[in-house]
Amino acid sequence: MSAVVTLELANTLPRQCGGCTLCCKLLPVAEIEKKAGVRCRHQAHGKGCRIYHRGLPASCRLWSCAWLTKSFNGPRPDRGHYVIDILPDFITLDQDGEQMTIPVVQVWVDPGYPEAHRDPALRAYLAERSKDGVAALIRFNERDAFVLFPPLMTGGEWIEGRSNMTPVAQHSFTEIARALAK
Repeated sequence: MSAVVTLELANTLPRQCGGCTLCCKLLPVAEIEKKAGVRCRHQAHGKGCRIYHRGLPASCRLWSCAWLTKSFNGPRPDRGHYVIDILPDFITLDQDGEQMTIPVVQVWVDPGYPEAHRDPALRAYLAERSKDGVAALIRFNERDAFVLFPPLMTGGEWIEGRSNMTPVAQHSFTEIARALAK
């Protein structure tokens, strides 16, 4: 995809990033070996991405957060200290030897603000998503995360599933498509 097409797509989004570059810190980018929670080496403070117009990785070109698409109407990510990924993902629960796949929305939380997932606007968004059977995966980096189950899924209260969790690796698009198609 050319930079011109990328810019045209970016201009069709309901909102613009403005000064927000939180995704450039929180999300991993495999193509440039950028780890989650680490500021991207291509980000210039106050100027944005130095490679935006040339050689931007595909995962950056094709990615948008829920705030940009207006599917989330809470604070801009840099003000809320979290980024909501619009791409679906899943977790697999093992209950009494039976495996169960649950769709999740990934929320990437700035490790400097570990309680940001308690934001009332975010909780309202997640409660709405739970009507479709979607839980939340609260991520601090590629491996440290916990599952957040909204009240509709638990019988009345927010449950943070932190016990006995193995590190949560990101799934590939193929793995996500297979799991959520079941």
